[in-house]
Amino acid sequence: MIVVIIVSSVLLASISIIQFKNEAKDYHEERLERKENAVKEHINFVLSTTTYPLTTENLELIFKDKIHELAHIHNIEINIYDLHGKLLKSSKESFSVDKISPPIPEYILKLVRSSIEKRYVDIKTIDGIKNRSSFTQIKDDKFKPLGVLNLPYQEDDGFYEKELSSFLIRLGQVYSFMLIVAFALAYFLSAYITKSLKTISDKLNETRLNQKNEKILLSASSKEINLLISGYNQMVDELEKSAIKLAQSEREEAWREMAKQVAHEIKNPLTPMRLTVQSFQRKFNPEDADIKQKMNDYSETLIQQIDTMSAVASAFSNFASMPAQQNETLNVVDVVELALDIFNENHIVFESDAPEIISLIDRTQLIRIITNLVKNAIQSIPEEQENKIISVSVKKEGNNVLILVQDNGIGIKTEDINRIFEPKFTTKSSGMGLGLGIIKNIIENYKGTISFETEYGKGTCFTVSLPIINS
Repeated sequence: MIVVIIVSSVLLASISIIQFKNEAKDYHEERLERKENAVKEHINFVLSTTTYPLTTENLELIFKDKIHELAHIHNIEINIYDLHGKLLKSSKESFSVDKISPPIPEYILKLVRSSIEKRYVDIKTIDGIKNRSSFTQIKDDKFKPLGVLNLPYQEDDGFYEKELSSFLIRLGQVYSFMLIVAFALAYFLSAYITKSLKTISDKLNETRLNQKNEKILLSASSKEINLLISGYNQMVDELEKSAIKLAQSEREEAWREMAKQVAHEIKNPLTPMRLTVQSFQRKFNPEDADIKQKMNDYSETLIQQIDTMSAVASAFSNFASMPAQQNETLNVVDVVELALDIFNENHIVFESDAPEIISLIDRTQLIRIITNLVKNAIQSIPEEQENKIISVSVKKEGNNVLILVQDNGIGIKTEDINRIFEPKFTTKSSGMGLGLGIIKNIIENYKGTISFETEYGKGTCFTVSLPIINS
């Protein structure tokens, strides 16, 4: 049916094109004839009113000025030749009386003289455009031939081409609609005929590894379709067995992953605790006048790290909110400076452009962010490197506090830049690589951001941005 529609549309379009071309041909023939009759009447009027004797030699004088007027009135080019085909006068300004202008071919003169109407129309195609040129005799009042009138006419099929284009568009729209209807009808017919196949297709689309899949309880009249149903039901049984094995494997992997994460997150605070104890052991002086204050500072640092471990242990079941947020209004400058006291490295430099920048954040989590970034900075600098610098700075920018941790270590390789915050990704030889991923989660929970700039071989600068509550 669809093929019939396409063939009929092509056939109708072909017939329409032929019909339009024939109409255009008839139109141009009639139009040239009308113009020719009008020009001849006007020429006869000029001949009847001229004071010159009506001879072939005087045609040039008679139409010296009139030929341009006639051409303008009738909107057509006019050429007047003598009886031997020589051009006497033309409405073209460039011709005037040009002795070398091409004469009328002899065969055209013979056809004009031999025709009953003393008229002949020559048709030629130049550069794809059809040109008609009529030749007819000019006679005096006694019907004596004086010369030959030539009217060149170039066919303009723009109107018919526009009409044809419009018709073909409408025809295309009609047949497109018919094709759509035909396709819809064919679809519904095929859906009805292949109902069994559609049932199988729907079941296949609904089949998932992580769900209970139903078997197809259908008996088809076709042996091939029954084989397909049997194969699908067998596949469902195999999928169910695979799903059980996969679920068991995923549970085991989840427990292993959780154990690794817990170990990493608990180990993270142990490092600053160890450093604190070592610093206390090295600097302890029972005769120091400030021994009590130093004991309090060391104890507070240890308690904070213990609190961090406790928060990790109690909230690890929910990674997105680990550890739970305890919003506190605190001076970021003091907390950052306190977090740096646990590090013994002399190349760690701290600076702040204001003594007080207030933000709303959990003290324990802020310390955790700082210690993690500084620890990473320390580990990024090779031990054999002589000039080691780690700069930690706090500054205010608009409605945010910026914490910058910059080092002159080995930097980050280009291929690792897009993965640096991924869980389990690390460039170190030890550790699980969860630190940066988790502190990024903490920062974003407080509507903040963390970013970094790095150049391999020269160092890295991490920037933490958190909202402040003072302006």
